[in-house]
Amino acid sequence: MDFRAALISETAAFGELIRGVDDALEVPTCPGWTLKQLFRHVGRGNRWCAQIIAERRQEPLDPREVTDGKPPEDPNAAIDWLNAGAQAIINAVDQVGSDARVWTFVGSKPAGWWVRRRVHEQTVHRADAALTLGVPFVLDTELAADGISETLDRAVLLTGRNGPAVLPGTSLHLHATDEGLGPTGEWTMVNDEDGLNWSHTHGKGDVAVRGPATGLLLAVNRRQSAAVAGLELLGDSVVWQTWLDRAVF
Repeated sequence: MDFRAALISETAAFGELIRGVDDALEVPTCPGWTLKQLFRHVGRGNRWCAQIIAERRQEPLDPREVTDGKPPEDPNAAIDWLNAGAQAIINAVDQVGSDARVWTFVGSKPAGWWVRRRVHEQTVHRADAALTLGVPFVLDTELAADGISETLDRAVLLTGRNGPAVLPGTSLHLHATDEGLGPTGEWTMVNDEDGLNWSHTHGKGDVAVRGPATGLLLAVNRRQSAAVAGLELLGDSVVWQTWLDRAVF
């Protein structure tokens, strides 16, 4: 998958969705935020990331120290600022080399790691904007499936605020019903003697959640309930609820 192209296109789609709308609208899926705050979060986040890469930082960057971290007041100039921030990430990776080690919130990683992370940041926040505005959220199936994988990666690396997202001795199975995904359309997360881990395996979990990959992505990121996302829930609903309660990172 071309994550660079996806970063540019997803950022642009997010900007166009918000262009010209009432940015004072509250975002239900991000309590306490308006569309204006969501827009600033995405745009400054890209520039924050680009600066970490360009400076080869080995420690976090204070968001208040991000260069050009505030969008212009003019709406059209603000969209240009948003898109330039996404391009700045790619430019920074090219500058230092995709294998150069830099700081991330899950430890030192190759600079190129940030491109995939920011792609999925854009997709979920585009969903936030779409849900706020009451318009359909359409996402490439393969990108949605990779977003689920990336979410599970973070669940393994970052323990939720209240503990692991899957309790010891339990398992969660996700199954995308879209055609063409093959093995990459199934995920099994277990918490066993080796700790919390996941794989693209077909198997029976304590709970199984089935449906379109985009719906699964929204559900695992707590943007929509399983029912609203058009998903089928089979098995122990407590395991799924534990995920929803704990997968906060």
